[in-house]
Amino acid sequence: MNPNVLALLPEIILTLTGVLVMVAEPCLAPTASRKPLGWLAVLGTLAAGAASWYQLAFGTISAFSGTIQVDAFSIFFQLLIAAVALVTLLGSLDFFEGNASHAGEYFALSLFAAVGMMFMACSVELLMVFIGLEISSISTYILAGFRKGQATGSESSIKYFLLGSFATAFFLYGVALAYGATGSTTISAIAQGLGASATPRMAFLALAMIIIGLGFKVSAAPFHVWTPDVYQGAPAPVVGMMSTAPKAAAFAVLLRITFSGFPEMHHRWAILMWILAALSMTIGNLGALLQKDVKRMLAYSSIAHAGYLLVAFTALPREGISAACFYTAAYAAMNVGAFAVITQVSGYSEQARSIEDFTGLALRRPLLAGTLSFFLLSLIGIPFTGGFFGKFYVFTAAMHAGHAWIAVIGLLNSGVACFYYLRLLAALYTRRSQARELAQPDHVLSHRHVSLPAEAGLTLAVAATLILGIMPGPIVALAERAGLATIPAPHLLAPPDRDQAASLWCTQHPDECNTHVDTANR
Repeated sequence: MNPNVLALLPEIILTLTGVLVMVAEPCLAPTASRKPLGWLAVLGTLAAGAASWYQLAFGTISAFSGTIQVDAFSIFFQLLIAAVALVTLLGSLDFFEGNASHAGEYFALSLFAAVGMMFMACSVELLMVFIGLEISSISTYILAGFRKGQATGSESSIKYFLLGSFATAFFLYGVALAYGATGSTTISAIAQGLGASATPRMAFLALAMIIIGLGFKVSAAPFHVWTPDVYQGAPAPVVGMMSTAPKAAAFAVLLRITFSGFPEMHHRWAILMWILAALSMTIGNLGALLQKDVKRMLAYSSIAHAGYLLVAFTALPREGISAACFYTAAYAAMNVGAFAVITQVSGYSEQARSIEDFTGLALRRPLLAGTLSFFLLSLIGIPFTGGFFGKFYVFTAAMHAGHAWIAVIGLLNSGVACFYYLRLLAALYTRRSQARELAQPDHVLSHRHVSLPAEAGLTLAVAATLILGIMPGPIVALAERAGLATIPAPHLLAPPDRDQAASLWCTQHPDECNTHVDTANR
């Protein structure tokens, strides 16, 4: 198979599936169900995930003149993005019942968004990253305002588009500065050019601009202002995907750029990440305490979890990258699952929005309430869940690098987070007062049927969250393999005339150096 085709096989499958969905939709009657188009999207997502797994057998695949690199790192995130898209699509098959006229567009846009995210994960050239970022962003801008008849949906889409455009401008300006400082926009060439660069301050400014652009995508403070409003106005299944898959793709790019492209500046950008992590955790958790709307509360929670993940950037390369990969997977599983439950409870009209609307849910729909409770406990970080081991892994990696204070800040913020998660958890198992029952009928009283595909999606999310908490070994091994694929070898950190610097790096990082030597010998 042609290396170029092999490298982009998952993206090609998703693109063709999305085009096929768009071509097939006009052939259906306006009142006909669009569920077959959803099943087609599900099959395409499964095929794309299988193609990503198939790529593991080929080791590292370089394509398109070295601008695309498929390795264990990119495959890890491609599988994660495919899994998030799968759970979202399964939970959305019956979401548009009675509002089916534009459901086909939703399924196609979800696939195209996944294409852009996967493309970002395997790009090792900054302009190619930009192309993937735009493919993903344009699709999610439209999905955010997909409920066309509601003003909050249009407001959500416009805010996301305008602020996203500013963030993209910062990213592109950073790419231009990186080219001016190092003479290249390829990540490996940037790492080599840093040593010979006569303008190291420009290089660091370039990295800062890139971090600002990607910080918007991951909802890191102080670039988080769009998050609560967009999450509140966007449809629940869209928020479930938007809060996990684009964040995973952006973190994949950020890990490559920082650890592979600017490793010699680790002592500088680690401090920047330390500050961003502390701000994100604190602002996110304090903001969530004030929210009564469940989606806005989870939006601020998303900001806080971006901070937890940024803690991994303060660690040493090997531990930091693998911890970030694992935490991204754990967060994706529990958050997409939580929004899948909200989708089933609220429906297309999203009548159940505030915490009070979820009061007494366990008395009427115990399975859904129990599932949501499990995801909330994982978001808190209770043992035997993916959230607990993810936080443990991240904070331990930071402490091993000598950043104990950021771990302390993270633990304190985890304690603060208990208040708003447990407030929703308590509401689920509280009986509604008779006065409130008369004043406002219970929106969740009508037993909205949970379809078999939605049950399958929820089961996958629950199983992933549980397995990551009690048997994390296989995913940790895959995350460590992904980390090793991203850490630059000593000779990539220094040109041939800088043997002394390379020797010093090996002295400071013996595990990474020995690993690269063993890999090269094999």
